[in-house]
Amino acid sequence: FVVVLDDEDRENEGDLVGAANLMTQESLHFMIRHTSGLICVAVDGDTAERLDLPLMVPNDENEDAMSTAFTVSCDLVKSTTGISAEERAATITRLGDLRARSDEFTRPGHVFPLRAREGGVLKRAGHTEAAYDLSVLAGCSPAGVLCEI
Repeated sequence: FVVVLDDEDRENEGDLVGAANLMTQESLHFMIRHTSGLICVAVDGDTAERLDLPLMVPNDENEDAMSTAFTVSCDLVKSTTGISAEERAATITRLGDLRARSDEFTRPGHVFPLRAREGGVLKRAGHTEAAYDLSVLAGCSPAGVLCEI
C-alpha cells in the first residue's frame, strides 16, 4: 500500500492505495480497519465496458463534488453475502484480471468500481486516476484499489 495525498485546495485528504490484483483477505482486512471502509477499484473505460459496469449516473448528472465516476457496485457471482473481506478481496482481484468476464459479477454488490479518466492524473488530479496509474506503473494489473483514510 501507499498513501496518496491530494492538493489542499482539492479534497485535502489521503487515500490508501494498492494494486487490485495483489489484494488478499488479510490486506483488505487491514484496509477496511484503517480507512473509511468504502472500498473502490479504479478501472479504465475499456474494462468498465467489458465488465458491463455502467456509470451509476451519467456524467452530466453527476453531483459529486469531485465528479467521481462511480460505476454500479458489484460482487463475484460465487460470493455468498459479498461483504466479507475474503469475498471483497476476491471480487477486487478479479476486477483486476484482464481475463475477467462480465458474467462473473452480480450487480449491485459490495465493491465500488470507479472509472478512471483516460490520461490519468495528467487529465484529472484525482485519487481514482492516481490508484490506476500507480498500479500500471508498478507493473501490476490496470486496476487500483483505494479507500479514503
